[in-house]
Amino acid sequence: MRNFIIKLLLNALALWLTTRLYSGVYFEGGNRTVDVLVAALVLGLVNALIRPVLLLLSLPVTVLTLGLFTLVVNGVVLSIVAGVTSLNISGFGAAVVGALILTVVSWALDSVLHLLTGRRDDGRQGGRRQSA
Repeated sequence: MRNFIIKLLLNALALWLTTRLYSGVYFEGGNRTVDVLVAALVLGLVNALIRPVLLLLSLPVTVLTLGLFTLVVNGVVLSIVAGVTSLNISGFGAAVVGALILTVVSWALDSVLHLLTGRRDDGRQGGRRQSA
């Protein structure tokens, strides 16, 4: 449960930072904390349930484009989130750019968290192995 809350808060922070960095993605009526948290929760659900199906269905195109079509899938995911929350996107191109920025910001925040806590995603201690 603790990991879920931490991931939700990291996603919310990444989403909020994305809206600050890129004007094509914004919240209707300002950046209220509740709106950001709801959008982060929906983003987590869509990433867990819908994105894998989209990636599987788009696998042939993704292979032909050497993985670049994944950017389009991420833009579709962000558009779905914008459709059901107060998140607004200026267009599909803005969704793709916003998804790219969100990915980079989320990766950076996750890296900082792991550096601060010394833990990896699997829950084990990070760092170098001690040789015998």
